[in-house]
Amino acid sequence: MNPGFDDIPETALKWHRAGTGAALATVIETWGSAPRPVGSQLAISGAGDIAGSVSGGCVEGAVVVEALEAVEEGGARILDFGVSDDEAFAVGLACGGRIRVLVEPVGRDLPEDLLADLVKRRAAREQVGYVVNTADWSRRLVGRAAFPDRFRLDRSGFEEDGDTFVGIHNPPLRMVVVGGVHIAQPLMQMARMVGYDAVLVDPREAFASPARFPGETLIHDWPDAALAAHGLDPRTAVVTLTHDPKLDDPAIVTALKSEVFYIGSLGSKRTHGKRVDRLREQGFDDDAIARIHAPVGLDIGARSPAEIAVAVLAEITQRLRQG
Repeated sequence: MNPGFDDIPETALKWHRAGTGAALATVIETWGSAPRPVGSQLAISGAGDIAGSVSGGCVEGAVVVEALEAVEEGGARILDFGVSDDEAFAVGLACGGRIRVLVEPVGRDLPEDLLADLVKRRAAREQVGYVVNTADWSRRLVGRAAFPDRFRLDRSGFEEDGDTFVGIHNPPLRMVVVGGVHIAQPLMQMARMVGYDAVLVDPREAFASPARFPGETLIHDWPDAALAAHGLDPRTAVVTLTHDPKLDDPAIVTALKSEVFYIGSLGSKRTHGKRVDRLREQGFDDDAIARIHAPVGLDIGARSPAEIAVAVLAEITQRLRQG
């Protein structure tokens, strides 16, 4: 499983297929200072094993009891809980709130083949939504085109009809940083802190060395080959930092041919102007070239490598969330 990627649906499917039975519990609504956001999940086996969380511990016991009953008897159900101030404080919140939790027994109400398809699509890094209508209990899977704003914002929740719940299953965010320069050092660290699975690509082993990037994933292949092998998709950002066209250009060309949501390149306006000329010679039009954020990062007056990294990550976040 990829870093930052929970395996709750996968665990529920495994327990069901092992014969112990399983249920999936999902937070479908919250009010006030709820311990866990909408879309959070808890898997419960028929033997009482659990994985995940719907409340950080406040109401898990009650959810497990209901889930075991659902596994035994069938019947999806919606549970309402009030989280007291004392209970909320125990899990690190200032005040309490309310949550609603949907409990679905696998195989009885939540079809095994539908859950298996969800697991398959998650493994393939597809953006998939699980849609359940709580009025008639119909269920289906959809792609990001069905609810583009929800996918962009990672926002599970009910539609305006009050019956249609959409659970968003986005693959983990990834970032490919090309160039083991000083800016890359804080950028890699910051990227991981906000949830990106970040890798550093630089064929120059002296630049992308474990001594300079302790604990980071380093790839020493040529950038175009590295990006192609790593895989680029709509949940991936690509940042080039070398200033060297021999390294940056192959990465940019590869990224422009993909669906990555962000491409950023370090360099002055003059440097970018020359880059644009080279890309036009390779057949890229103005719309394609406009996908490149250059000079990279929001214009916040950043000067040090760490400040520039902040500007870069801020721009990536802006592009991800605002489109």
